[in-house]
Amino acid sequence: MTSWTSNDDGYADLTSHDTFVEGPPHNTFARLRKDDPLHWTSWQGGEDFWSVTRHADILELNRNTEVFSSARGIRMEDQTYEEYMARRTFQETDGAEHRAVRMKVQKAFSAPVIAGFEEDIRGLCVDILDQALSQQTFDATKQIARELPMRMLGRILGVPDADLPWLVEKGDALISNTDPDFTDHVLDRMTTDDFRMMPFNSPAGAELYTYATELMDQKNATGDTDGILHMIRQPDEDGNVISENEFRNFFCLLVAAGNDTTRYSISAGIQAMCVQPELLSQMKAGGDVWKTAPDEIIRWASPASYFRRTATQDYQMHGKTIREGDKVLYWFISGNRDDAAFDQPFHVDLHRTPNRHLAFGQGGPHLCLGMWLARLEIRVLFQELAKRLSHIEAVGPHKFVRSNFVGGLKELPVTISLA
Repeated sequence: MTSWTSNDDGYADLTSHDTFVEGPPHNTFARLRKDDPLHWTSWQGGEDFWSVTRHADILELNRNTEVFSSARGIRMEDQTYEEYMARRTFQETDGAEHRAVRMKVQKAFSAPVIAGFEEDIRGLCVDILDQALSQQTFDATKQIARELPMRMLGRILGVPDADLPWLVEKGDALISNTDPDFTDHVLDRMTTDDFRMMPFNSPAGAELYTYATELMDQKNATGDTDGILHMIRQPDEDGNVISENEFRNFFCLLVAAGNDTTRYSISAGIQAMCVQPELLSQMKAGGDVWKTAPDEIIRWASPASYFRRTATQDYQMHGKTIREGDKVLYWFISGNRDDAAFDQPFHVDLHRTPNRHLAFGQGGPHLCLGMWLARLEIRVLFQELAKRLSHIEAVGPHKFVRSNFVGGLKELPVTISLA
């Protein structure tokens, strides 16, 4: 078996965040796909669960929302019903409840609306790259990949530019709450329940709650009724409005997921350029490559390593029985490297088509709301980056987020030569 990470002997502990600090344990996922694709996974930190690792199986289960529910949490961690109700967003709902919230905001994230942001995104990319590429050696994650989604987040939320670094810092503390570089409240190293009612069990959730309330008070006072935050608060067709707690949770979700996933896709794409120098030439050539490159970069990155569902009834698969109440984890990072679904899955092929990657949660109603924005940001960023470079390579060690949920490079030192 080919070794993809230095610490993976094929039997890595998927429940340990430390397992992922040198990158995903691809040897372990390859063994599970081959020998035990529906694997009962023991976890000392909570209830055991099923790991689903094959691309086809993930698609099958993700389509079956009647049996596999999002309404008991989407992460590995166990929650009481009280905690779930306090923290949940529309990601953690099913059926009509999920559709009702999604209908309010999906127009703002539709392909035609997002296409209208291209000029703004290109302007942001030019500014970001002018600053970053003025240095020969720099951290590509911090100075390129982090900057673009952070600035776009400000446009979407309608928040002052001066607040963006703080918002992203709090978003990191939320979604990367197992990495001591992002939070002092490291989830698996703390015993306190002080923040168990906050999103991701994090004190950053409390701070973002306060910010969201004050932001909307200010918008209401000035008559600012444009944008996604106003849309989410409008009554549905039955006159129902989301509660203040639901609104604050939605705001936290946008801050965290709207920034991290695109950031780590961009950093993975830049790393791929360092490993496969031909990618830069292909990007420079342009043309049809830009129709397929964003999805391949996103497949390669797989910024959300997994999502969890809970079985509402017994279900048979691979000669085993998933029992009602069992947790089931769909390992997208594994499905996106499944050689039964992708030719040469450990090779970045910018012309790959079809590309049925799982990074957007394909196959079910929880398809990523921001997928068109992510594709556009990635396309424009790499278009602008490629035309400025003649060479890029990694220098020094790169570092991954300490998380089995968020997959990404938090540090990527590179050196460049300009075109």
